[in-house]
Amino acid sequence: MARETILVVEDDENIQQLVGYNLAKAGFHVVYADNGEQALSVIKREKPELIVLDLMLPGLSGFEVCKLVRKDPKTKNLPIVMLTAKSEENDMAAGLDLGADDYITKPFSPKILISRIKAALRRKEGLSEESGGAKKNGPLAIHGITIDPNRYEVLVGEEAIALTVTEFSILELLARRPGWVFNRQQIIDGVRGYDYVITPRAVDVQVFGLRKKLGEAGKYIETVRGIGYRMQG
Repeated sequence: MARETILVVEDDENIQQLVGYNLAKAGFHVVYADNGEQALSVIKREKPELIVLDLMLPGLSGFEVCKLVRKDPKTKNLPIVMLTAKSEENDMAAGLDLGADDYITKPFSPKILISRIKAALRRKEGLSEESGGAKKNGPLAIHGITIDPNRYEVLVGEEAIALTVTEFSILELLARRPGWVFNRQQIIDGVRGYDYVITPRAVDVQVFGLRKKLGEAGKYIETVRGIGYRMQG
């Protein structure tokens, strides 16, 4: 079976080698880019399964690369794990708002990085950690929204909606239990795994983006003040 290809976009040679070494050790095929422009070329040529993307790059920034990847229909669902020295909440929220699936700050644990990458790949393929490769539940329809976790598709009426992996996971989590209130930590745990550290603000950004993409149907994701979110029953 072919190894999954991971693109590491990082201009710091030491960090690039550290990330690449640990990815290769974990069984991935690793390709590299030193800047944003080179990253876009490598994506077209190598068609990686995931990108580890530094934000502070010469030329095109990681933010700009992320935006361009999400705009291209061929790569709009490509998982992106942002890697950066910036740890401020606003930078984290901005990266997630552009469609990043995860966010890791330097210095980082290689073990945690690999864990996050594997989790992002599982979410992309619609696989659960417990299933070992089995398909998820079948399509779900609620309030005119159809969610198919096996095809990774969302329809509002007849219109296909392009969601990031994280947005899709949040939508499915809420839709599977309409009327049930999930607090922000439960959403993080359900979507990313229990070792994920993130602020409530980042969850709010994801839900805001999800509602916006769903259009009129976004109103069915209700805010429960002081607690979290629920899908209207």
